Amino acid sequence: MKEENKKIIIGRWFKKAGDDELNIRSILKNRDGAPSGICFLSQQMAEKYLKALLIFFDLELVKIYDLIKLSLFLEKDAPQVKEIGKEAAMLNQYYIATRYVGDFPDFSWKDAEDAYSAAIKIKEFVLSKLKS
Repeated sequence: MKEENKKIIIGRWFKKAGDDELNIRSILKNRDGAPSGICFLSQQMAEKYLKALLIFFDLELVKIYDLIKLSLFLEKDAPQVKEIGKEAAMLNQYYIATRYVGDFPDFSWKDAEDAYSAAIKIKEFVLSKLKS
């Protein structure tokens, strides 16, 4: 992929992840939504950043939502991805659990805040890889 095209595509993934983050921050600030929504959006935000990193390393963009599997694709080019394994595992549970009744107990604001913190850590990891 041409470098300029790659930058455009990565920018689009960042924009979508940024939109998720804007929604997360608004709900957290105003408490005008459900904590489960923040948990889901945090998973989505992290997923989009990891997919942008796949593109950065010229890896195949796979249509999966499992953050651990996405991280495995990055291990060769970014072995430090293991540092965000705990966050990826925590956020993974929110992709399905937030969609179905009974798969997860009620979500708390603490769950939401922890999910957002995990997504921020993944975002910071991705940004650090792009700078180096």
